[in-house]
This record gives sequence, structure tokens and C-alpha cells, in this order.
Amino acid sequence: MTPLTPHVPETLPQVRALFAQWQSRAAEAGVPLRPPPPEPTTCCGRGCNGCVWDGFYAAADWWMEDAQKALTAAKAAGSDQRK
Repeated sequence: MTPLTPHVPETLPQVRALFAQWQSRAAEAGVPLRPPPPEPTTCCGRGCNGCVWDGFYAAADWWMEDAQKALTAAKAAGSDQRK
């Protein structure tokens, strides 16, 4: 399995693709994940400081970090059970 290193994605298509990759890996490993953060629907498009999209991308990064931790923990638990 190639590791997916969490990082702050730069575009919505990147976020969607990474969410799908993490969810696929979790499903294959039988690891439940909380739902990814919802996409904002309230952006006014004026480039506000603290835009809802900034919060979304930060939440997406945190979600991917949590997904990586869950998969790593499940893998470690599986390794311990095989010993």
C-alpha cells in the first residue's frame, strides 16, 4: 500500500479525489471513518479573510490526518494479532 501523506489540498477536485482514496483504503481495511467535512455552501465570493473555503480545506486536512491515524492503528493492531 502506497502511503497517502496528508497535506493541505489546493483545489476542490484534489480534495474530492483524496477523500475517495482514503475512504477506499479504509473500506478495504474494514476501518470505519467519520464522514469527511461537507463542502461549503455559503461562500459569498468576495475573498473574505477567513473564507468558509479556508475552513473547509483545513478541516479536510484534519480529516485526512485522522484517516491516516485510523488506518495506521488498524494495521498495527492487525500486526499484533498475527504474532
